[in-house]
Amino acid sequence: MGQRGPEKKPSNIRILEGNPGKRPIKNEVKPAPVASGKPKFLKGEAADEWNRISAKLERLGLLTEIDSTALGAYCQAYARWVQLEADADRAIAEHDGQTTYDLRNGATTVHPQIAAAANMMKVMASFLSKFGMSPSDRAGLVVDKQEDEAEGMAGLLSK
Repeated sequence: MGQRGPEKKPSNIRILEGNPGKRPIKNEVKPAPVASGKPKFLKGEAADEWNRISAKLERLGLLTEIDSTALGAYCQAYARWVQLEADADRAIAEHDGQTTYDLRNGATTVHPQIAAAANMMKVMASFLSKFGMSPSDRAGLVVDKQEDEAEGMAGLLSK
């Protein structure tokens, strides 16, 4: 039987949120907060996305030694979404800017490339939420102000 209610959040995300429910934070399994490295199956756009996001997630403690497959799956979905969006743009251009077309039976449907891109975006969104990578996922996160100020000062001093 599946889990009831909303999906449980990892303790590091609950801590960043300030533990709004004030429930005790259970002692969960906590893998080392160090990325195990980019999966070998990532190529091109997917590898670029890994390079763009992994260090940021690791710094926040949201990427651990066992999360590379999940983040790699997000990166692969991202790369496929980019390709599907390009395909959709070409299909729309070929049909005079129309996002739909008429079927032989008289019905109208959206271009398959547009539908495929929308489905891939849903896949990406599910992974984004797992790592706190959307604005709504971050809305309640609390960042240590002293750490922010120290990083800001270091940035100013390095210029």
